[in-house]
Amino acid sequence: MPKIMVFIPAYCCENQIKRVIASLNPDIVRKFAEIVVIENRSPDNTLQCAREALAGLAAQRLCKATLLQNDANYNLGGSHKVAFNYCLEKGYEYLIVLHGDDQGDIRDLLPWLDKENFGRFACLLGARFDKASQLPGYSRFRICGNIAFNALISFVTRTRVLDMGAGLNLYKAEFLADRFYMPFPDDLTFNVYMLYYTIWKKAPFRFIPLTWKEDDQVSNAKIFRQAAHILKLTWRYTRNARALFNGPYGDCRAYTSQHIPLEPA
Repeated sequence: MPKIMVFIPAYCCENQIKRVIASLNPDIVRKFAEIVVIENRSPDNTLQCAREALAGLAAQRLCKATLLQNDANYNLGGSHKVAFNYCLEKGYEYLIVLHGDDQGDIRDLLPWLDKENFGRFACLLGARFDKASQLPGYSRFRICGNIAFNALISFVTRTRVLDMGAGLNLYKAEFLADRFYMPFPDDLTFNVYMLYYTIWKKAPFRFIPLTWKEDDQVSNAKIFRQAAHILKLTWRYTRNARALFNGPYGDCRAYTSQHIPLEPA
């Protein structure tokens, strides 16, 4: 089994983060070298909840457990940059992204790690709108709207797109090695830039079906504003992808974080 790191971004998910960490049972944890929660300066009790849950996980001594807190709120994209850099610095071969809001289920990804051709993919991307996905609690209106939107994006990019960004993905460290992602925006379009860059580079990737829950989570996405932003981005991609990925898109600041010691279990 390759050396795999699990990255759990956490922001305002005090009610969900313990469930996410508790879902990592011993059989699952043994597959990974390190589980890293990156807390993004939440105004609620997310940091302490993550700290307590990770302490229990660390006590099992099956996998290294680490809690980092960003030195500022870097948004979701910025937390990804912290995690990607950490993965490369530690020499891991793969990184799994599992959002801390307990919508995705890491078990949907695990069977793919046992496939013989697993290593040929630059990334495996969770797809809520794959025909095989299960979406309990997801409104029919949102499902139909997303399917239509993805069909439009697929037509424009000439690539079958099943999701513009879900909370369960896997990336190969070799693909991330030149840190092409650093100029990308820190907001929720970060995953869209990652997808379009992957398509542009013709890197091998695959969408995988998910089990996706809508329970007590609070979404940070403004649906119509986000759709308009993605359409504008798609237009720029089709006109001049090279210029799009040359940036710059922000201040390219140093994305720093602090190690938070875990409490005794």
